[in-house]
Amino acid sequence: MSRRRTLPVMAVVAASGLILAGCSSSTSSGSTSSGSSSPSMSSSSASMPQVDASAFTADFSVMTQLKDLAAQGKGMVGVLLPDTTTSTRYVQYDAPYLKKAFETAGLSADQFKIDNANGSASTMQTQAEADINAGASVLLVDPLDPGSGAAIESKAKAAGVAVIDYDRLVTGGPKDRYYVSFDNVKVGTLIGQGFVQCVSDWNVSKPQVLVMDGDPTDNNATLFAQGYNGVLKPYFDNGTYTKVGEPAGTWDPATAATTFQQQLTAHPEINAVVTPNDDNANAVISILKGNGVKPKTFPTTGQDASLVGLQNILTGYQCGTVYKPIYLEAQAAAALALYLRAGDTPPSTLVNATTKDTTLNADVPSVYTTPIWVTTANMKDTVVKDGAVTTAKLCAGDVASACTAAGIG
Repeated sequence: MSRRRTLPVMAVVAASGLILAGCSSSTSSGSTSSGSSSPSMSSSSASMPQVDASAFTADFSVMTQLKDLAAQGKGMVGVLLPDTTTSTRYVQYDAPYLKKAFETAGLSADQFKIDNANGSASTMQTQAEADINAGASVLLVDPLDPGSGAAIESKAKAAGVAVIDYDRLVTGGPKDRYYVSFDNVKVGTLIGQGFVQCVSDWNVSKPQVLVMDGDPTDNNATLFAQGYNGVLKPYFDNGTYTKVGEPAGTWDPATAATTFQQQLTAHPEINAVVTPNDDNANAVISILKGNGVKPKTFPTTGQDASLVGLQNILTGYQCGTVYKPIYLEAQAAAALALYLRAGDTPPSTLVNATTKDTTLNADVPSVYTTPIWVTTANMKDTVVKDGAVTTAKLCAGDVASACTAAGIG
């Protein structure tokens, strides 16, 4: 995302990568433990490694233990990423981490392919068709929207290709699929809890709160809002905070900036904003700085642990960010893909939850990894330690003194 609340145990210090098949699976917030699998998959789990979803680490060592599994599989794994604008993560983190996960497990360059649709649903459709025609046996799909994602996945399933929803749930997608992500309700809960602590720490008098959501077509945005609105509702209900408004959501920073400026003009009393990611927060912060707002006076929140978000935290314009160690999600997705590519049932130690597809009214077997709320206090021991950002970039320019104060450098 040291923090405004008690930190969960970091997934990066989890126990060993392989566990006995008899171990029970974990249960994530808002979901149920699941050992179910795609009914089209055969089961040979007795001879397969039983990977635990909590066991992936920054050194990718668990992936080396899946080389035999990779050798048994057939066909290519296609990865479809959505864009380069809603979050910088897809270029900076997802693509290279997925590549490293597959390569560490022993796949050659012609056995996996990672594409970015650059914001175009038709481009993603073309990329998917190319993967299917090239002999893909598994597709990881991070959709631009549920409708186009469901169309891609339905076509893939009709061609006998296994499907994994990556990071975003494809609501209305095929019943016979999996989902890999962080616990997104918990992401929102961390945002809400971090906001509450920040309002207190920054001594914001009579909080007048604007709630800015993500794009409503993104199921993750709905889950984030479920989390932070659940935390904030008691404060609104008892009058501790005043909810000024909750305008239509977006993942486009320029649109977020326009929305915030319009809201601030209409409601100049606004003195705090719940923002669901770092890029939208930065759009708000740019306006605040232009208006001469001083550090640690106007709380904003974020997600993704982006460079600009971390710098805004250090300089006192953002309360914190939800850090989602994407190397965990990438390894979990790659591992799941390797099981499906080998025609094997993924173990319940990996598929550790279910997620409700509200369109189908069905539970999708899921793999959840753990998000972390990051502030100045724990930044050094999380994102910096993990190498998610370099000290040289983080502490450049006028952020240097703030880094020194935080013990970073």
